[in-house]
Amino acid sequence: MSPPKIRHAARAIILDEEDRVLLCRFTTPDVVWTAPGGGIESGESALAALRRELLEEVGLALAADPPHVWRQRVESPGFAPRYDGVLNDYFLVRTESFAPRGTLSDAELAAENISGLRWWRPQDIAAYRGPDLFSPRDLATPLAALIAHGVPSRVVELGL
Repeated sequence: MSPPKIRHAARAIILDEEDRVLLCRFTTPDVVWTAPGGGIESGESALAALRRELLEEVGLALAADPPHVWRQRVESPGFAPRYDGVLNDYFLVRTESFAPRGTLSDAELAAENISGLRWWRPQDIAAYRGPDLFSPRDLATPLAALIAHGVPSRVVELGL
C-alpha cells in the first residue's frame, strides 16, 4: 500500500484593525470559507508560497515574514481530487482593512474554485448557521484565542 498523498499548503490568517478575518469562498463541490493561500510548489518554501498566493488571490504583498501560528493535518482517502489529505500551515498577518483584489482574473479565480472573498467578524463565524462550511470547522474558537492571546508560544495543532 502506498503512503497517502498529502497536499501541503500555506495559508494566512489576515486580521484587520477591527479583528475581522479575510476568508476565501471555495466551491468544490461543498462551499467552504477558508484562509487565503494555497499549495506549496516543489522547491518552494512555505513563506514563498504564501507570498505568491496572497498576491494572486487578494493582492496583499507581505513586507515581513509573518509568524507561524497553526497547523492543520487532515487525512482521508479521496479527501480531494488527487489527494488523500491536506497539511495546512497558517501564518498570522496583521494589516489595515483593504478591498481584496489579487493579480488573478475572475476566470482564473474561478478555475481555482474561488467564488468570493469576504471579511468576517469572529462572532459572525461563531453564529453562522447557513449551509456553507468553515475550515477548520470550528474556526471561531482558535481565531478567538489568537485574537485574545496573540501569537502562541508554539504552533497550535488544529483538527478538521
